[in-house]
Amino acid sequence: MIAARSAALLALLLASAAPAQQALPAPSAAAPAATGPAATAPASVPAATTTYVLAGQLLARPGEAPRGPSTVVIRDGKVAEVRSGFATPEPGARVVDLRDRFVLPGLIDMHVHLWGIGGDPMRARLGELTRDRADDMMEAVANARRTLDAGFTTVRDLGGDPRGIRALRDAIAAGTVPGPTIVNAGQMVSVTGGHGDGTNGLAQEWADTVRAHQVNTCDGPEECRKAVRAQVGTGAQVIKFAATGGVLSNVSGGLGRAMTPEEMRAIIDSAHALGRKVAAHSHAAEGSRAAVEAGVDSIDHGTFLDDDLIRLMKARGTWLVPTMIAPVTALQQARAGLLPPATIPKAEAAAAAAQESHRRAFASGVKVAFGTDTGVSKHGENAREFALMVRAGMTPAQAIRAATLSAADLLGRPELGSIEPGKAADLIAVSGSPLEDVTRLERVDFVMHGGVVAKEVGAR
Repeated sequence: MIAARSAALLALLLASAAPAQQALPAPSAAAPAATGPAATAPASVPAATTTYVLAGQLLARPGEAPRGPSTVVIRDGKVAEVRSGFATPEPGARVVDLRDRFVLPGLIDMHVHLWGIGGDPMRARLGELTRDRADDMMEAVANARRTLDAGFTTVRDLGGDPRGIRALRDAIAAGTVPGPTIVNAGQMVSVTGGHGDGTNGLAQEWADTVRAHQVNTCDGPEECRKAVRAQVGTGAQVIKFAATGGVLSNVSGGLGRAMTPEEMRAIIDSAHALGRKVAAHSHAAEGSRAAVEAGVDSIDHGTFLDDDLIRLMKARGTWLVPTMIAPVTALQQARAGLLPPATIPKAEAAAAAAQESHRRAFASGVKVAFGTDTGVSKHGENAREFALMVRAGMTPAQAIRAATLSAADLLGRPELGSIEPGKAADLIAVSGSPLEDVTRLERVDFVMHGGVVAKEVGAR
């Protein structure tokens, strides 16, 4: 039965892949042939051996000044050279003409949820008892494509079906379906009744069924160590746990600390011992402080940050992933009646506090990595986060660095985040400089992922 269901799921996944396309003819050195508006190159097509990208402006290393006309030479999916001016391509090379565009590294979103229906909580709730995992997998495939088209070439997926997201991660890496590179967490580790307990709010017969298959809940340090190992066993590359309550969980327990310090230390130590970094879902200052003291790598949300906690995060080198668009979206959804009544006071409290907390954290110099909690908001609209970060005190340059080099640093992926020799050929292009107007990143014209053109100028 399980094998049959897995086979059906794999068949559906393969059927969803974009059709293969032939590479464009090689240009001549005298008159470089650029990729045209009508051309597309799905992620399933291997990159040409050598590609020349002609950039009108190039932000090779976010945080530094952009270069003028430049040529990025790409070989076998990696950046080989960055040259000044528009270089004459070598024989047989493909040319991508972005001489009228601003080129920068592919963006990284450190907090997404690709699995299932995203940004439409009422439709998701109505389908709880009628949708299968295969349905949610198809949504995840589409969500991955929307995310890539929006210019996000890498994401940290912090909660979804563990085996499904692992399969999607591997299918993207193999070129079977288009999407961003995924660093996945599996399911969020949670105490019983906490934000990650799937039985919250369910009738008894459904709660009993969910509980029988749930491996992410724990009570006490030993159970929490086992829960971490269970996630790693299903393919998790990073671990996430619920240090506090959450806005969207259907339980009225508030946003306060949910785990004991001993449980947090057990989770973090177990994950680190297995080579995994750890993200803490955390709203209340008490929960964030306990997570930071236990050695967590990132505080995601960080809705209620006081000055002492901000100083502690700076001293420990803990990252903040602010997800500023999430409380704004959740409050809109709650007021519209799209969420359960238990979420409304939590959404009100989170939305009221988040911007001021993040403003103080940005001003203090806490390390910040870009993240959105997309899945609460709609997939493909991730870049709306940039304007909120700037409104809270960041410059456009700082916000872009948070979504490139800083995010790569938190991921532990030095091959990402800039356009430099030896790094992954992940790059995007927009019309005009996002250093002058960061909302230009909401309209990405061109995407290259791993040296493969995923979105052409004028497409979609």
